[in-house]
Amino acid sequence: MKIYRIPVGMLETNCYILICPDTKKAIIVDPGDEGEKIDRFIKSEGLDPVMVVNTHSHYDHIGADRYFHEQGIPIAINSKDAELFMSGGGAAILGAADVPNDAPDRLLSEGDIVEFGNQKVQVLFTPGHTPGHISLYDAAEKRLFCGDVLFCRSVGRTDLPGGNHWELMKTLSDKIFTLPDETKVYPGHGDTTDIGSEKKYNPCINWL
Repeated sequence: MKIYRIPVGMLETNCYILICPDTKKAIIVDPGDEGEKIDRFIKSEGLDPVMVVNTHSHYDHIGADRYFHEQGIPIAINSKDAELFMSGGGAAILGAADVPNDAPDRLLSEGDIVEFGNQKVQVLFTPGHTPGHISLYDAAEKRLFCGDVLFCRSVGRTDLPGGNHWELMKTLSDKIFTLPDETKVYPGHGDTTDIGSEKKYNPCINWL
């Protein structure tokens, strides 16, 4: 699997393009803004995107979903985040304009498999930052695309509507940190990291 990171929008959300090198099939993870910028890259590489996968429904992660949906690319999210997704992702709470979305085409749950070409990732249900937050796990290569659950030396905020601090802590303890220490973490904002170093150095989780 090839991975490209494209920071987009004012909050520099990490949009990831996951690619099957054999078939050029790809999925777009968290296209938070600047759909045309993402699309230019996709076209320059000759990719065939088969799905947009949103880790969660905050506006800075879904801002370009409509752009790709209008091209006929199906949209996927967890059912518990679908309502906020369709209402625009809560942008108005942070002073931005809400951009409503159509209903998602696929609702993803724990254990679901997303396939693109010869590649696949597994859906992990990782709530706390939002009620329906999911992460994508590449078990073969030990790589985790975790949205806003875990960052390099930080964790996702829980003071926005639907956030739950203790649920996030349970997600980290019972789901994220049970993955192998060498698992590389691709967060929704900022630099990549790995499970082992976050367990050791992340100041937000020294309770573990």
